[in-house]
Amino acid sequence: MNSICDADLEAVMADMRLAALQEVMPRFQRLESGEVRSKAGAEDLVTEADLGAERMLTAALARRFPGALVIGEEAVSAEPQRLRQLGRAALSIVIDPVDGTWNFAHGLPLFGMMVALVAEERTVAGIIHYPLTGEFVFARAGGGAWLAAPDGQRRPLRVAPPRPVGGMSGIVGLPQLPAEEQAALAPRLPAFQRVTNYRCSAYEYRLLAQGSADFLLNAQLMPWDHLAGHLIHREAGGHAAVLPGTPYRPSMTEGRLLLASDAASWQAICRALGLS
Repeated sequence: MNSICDADLEAVMADMRLAALQEVMPRFQRLESGEVRSKAGAEDLVTEADLGAERMLTAALARRFPGALVIGEEAVSAEPQRLRQLGRAALSIVIDPVDGTWNFAHGLPLFGMMVALVAEERTVAGIIHYPLTGEFVFARAGGGAWLAAPDGQRRPLRVAPPRPVGGMSGIVGLPQLPAEEQAALAPRLPAFQRVTNYRCSAYEYRLLAQGSADFLLNAQLMPWDHLAGHLIHREAGGHAAVLPGTPYRPSMTEGRLLLASDAASWQAICRALGLS
C-alpha cells in the first residue's frame, strides 16, 4: 500500500482515541509502584499504560490494515530484531503508545501517543494524539500538516518564519549525547534566545510544526519517536537532515537529526552549534 486516504487517517485516530480512553487516561496520576519499571536505564521507563495501549493499538491496526507489519516500541524492547524489518514491508505501522513516559509516570501532563504509516522507506502518514486535550496533530504525505480540535475543527500548521540565530528558540536533547559532546555543545546554547527540552517528542514536534519553536536537535533516532513528527514538520514547511546533511530515513537509528524552518536556518544553526 503506497497511498493513505483521509478515511484511513480518521480510522487510525479513532483507534488512538479509544486506546487513550481505555488504557492511558485511567492510569494517569494513578499508577501503582508495580505498574512502572525501568528498561535500559533508571530513566528509561515503561508503564502498564504503555503496554496496554500498545497491545490495543497493535490489534486494532492489524485488523484495519491486513498484512501490514506492526512495530510497537515495547514489542521491539522485548524483541529487538523486529526493528530490522522496518522499511522492507509494503506497509509498516510504527506505534509509540505513550511518548513522554517519564513525564507520564511522574504525573506531568506532557505526553502523547504517536503512530506512523510507512510504505517501504517512505513515511506516508503521521498522527500524534494528546489524550489530555483530545487534540491531534497529523499529516499525510503531500497533504499538509494539521491540528484537529476535539470538536472536529481543523487548522493548518506552519513552521516559524526564518529569523536570526539570536532570535531563535530551540529544543536540544542534550542528555542524549555523550559527555564530551555535551561539554562541547552546552557553551554554544546561549547563542540562541532560548533552548529547552520537554522529554516528549510528541510536544516538541508540535511546537516546531505550529511555529512555536525554531529548531530541534535529537541524538536518539528510534523510529517511534520521529517518524510521525518528521513528516508533520516537513508538511508544515520545515527542513530536516541527519548531520552532516543526509536525508532522514525511517530505518535510521543512529545519528544527529536536526530540524529547522528552512535550509538556510538549518545551516545557520549548524554553524552556531559548531556542527558544520
